[in-house]
This record gives sequence, structure tokens and C-alpha cells, in this order.
Amino acid sequence: MICPGFLSAAERFDLEACVRRQREDHGIARRANAILLLDDGKSCQAIAEFLYLDDDTIRGWHKTYQNGGWDALSSDGWKGRQSQMTSSQATALCAWLEARFCRSTVEIRAHVAAEFGLKFSHSGCIKLLARPGFEYRKPKPVPRVASAEKQSAFIALYERLMRELPADEAVYFADAVHPEYQTKPAFGWVKTGSNPAVISTAGRGRVNIHGAVNLEAFDAPFVEPTTVDGVSAVQLLTKIEARNPDKRIIHVIWDNAAYHKGPDVRAFLARTACRIHLIQL
Repeated sequence: MICPGFLSAAERFDLEACVRRQREDHGIARRANAILLLDDGKSCQAIAEFLYLDDDTIRGWHKTYQNGGWDALSSDGWKGRQSQMTSSQATALCAWLEARFCRSTVEIRAHVAAEFGLKFSHSGCIKLLARPGFEYRKPKPVPRVASAEKQSAFIALYERLMRELPADEAVYFADAVHPEYQTKPAFGWVKTGSNPAVISTAGRGRVNIHGAVNLEAFDAPFVEPTTVDGVSAVQLLTKIEARNPDKRIIHVIWDNAAYHKGPDVRAFLARTACRIHLIQL
């Protein structure tokens, strides 16, 4: 049982003024009503019935008032308030956010606390980010783009190679693919209206195919290794050689992956009878 008469005359005056103000927030006025009724001697159960609440809520309001006064009881996150941040701090935070991709408010709240000495809850941080126009969504995946200069140089090399290619030579393009793998963009805080991108890359999947294609003969040898590595690369080169017994030189064009230039491949190329000539991109 909460003993009545715990309010001073000045405290009752402030609470009664709050209750009578027509523009006062409904939730705040109900709290003031509850404290006044407790001071009048009403029980928590009776007040809860009057306000269509539970008595634990009334007790919680009383405890909050006892510990922090009216300022603590009237500030519960329902009603908006002016940001704790200054405009210069907000500008600095925006610049920091736009320079990186933050996947959660944990990193942002830690930065704000360390940089500005301000602490925000998860919900408070979301409201803080919404003010300057940040939202939580995924970036847009875009394909990896090679250097325009290197592309031009390769095109010139390839065209010259095909133009001067003897009958006893062949050209294959080779690579490893993983059909079931794809980059999965994750949600993070970005500026509204912006379109951040994440580079999509190939990677390990349940199906691995190390293959090649001859665009002139439409020949497409391949192997299906458990793991794409130097061993599978050598298996593919061996298969290409076996399918071209009449070719003196077989040019194989593939990327600069580590397994395409590792010790297994170097040992294969060091053979006296090797007919493979690698062109690495």
C-alpha cells in the first residue's frame, strides 16, 4: 500500500497544471493523474481500474516518480524531443556514415559515444538516423568491372592472335564456375535516395565446374572436381591437350586466380612435351 500525502504543495500544483492543460500529451497527463490519485489515498488497483491499466503500471509510475521526479516520469520516449546532437555533430556523423557501410546500430552507437560522448538506445539511434535521411536496406549488387585500358590491350592481343593463328594452333577460354553461389547483399544504414553497390564475386558452391571453350571449333571440355584448385586446373589442361592431338600449340586464356598459376600448373607447363601456352588475364 502506497501511503498518501507524499506530494508537496508545489508538486501537486505542477501535476494539476499538467492534467488541466488541454494540449498536454495524453499519456503524460494520465501519469500525472495517477500520481495525484495516489497522493489522495487511492489504491493502485482502483486507479488502474479508473484508467483501464494494470496496477503494476501504476506502481511502476510511482517508483519512477520517487526515483527521478516528474522529469523522469514525463520522459518515456513516447513524445519527441529535440536531438541531443548539435548540427555540427550531426553533419560529422552523416559524413562518417556515408564513408562506410554500417550493418547495425551497434557500430554507430559506439562511434557516437566515443566521438561525441552521447549514448543512444537502439530505437533512439534509428530515430537519429532517420532525421538526416538514412534508412536500413540492402545495397545493389553490380558486376565487377575490369580496367578499360587492360580490356583494350587484351582485345588487341586476341584479335592479333586470331588473325595470325596457324592451322596447327588452337585457342581456348577457360574458367571455374560455381552455379549455386551468388553474392547476398545484407541490410545496412544508407542515405535515402542513394544506391550503394556491392561487387558480386564468384565463390564456392555445391557444384564446381572447371571448363573451357574453343569458340572456333565449339569444343567445350570440362571437369567437375570436388574442389577447384591447381589439381583441377591441371586435369582440365590435360583434357584440352588430349582433345587436340593434332595441335602443336594450344593457347589457353584464363584469369589470374591463384590456382591457375600455382605449383601444380607450373609443374604441368614445365614438361618437355607440354603444348599448352597460357595467357593469364
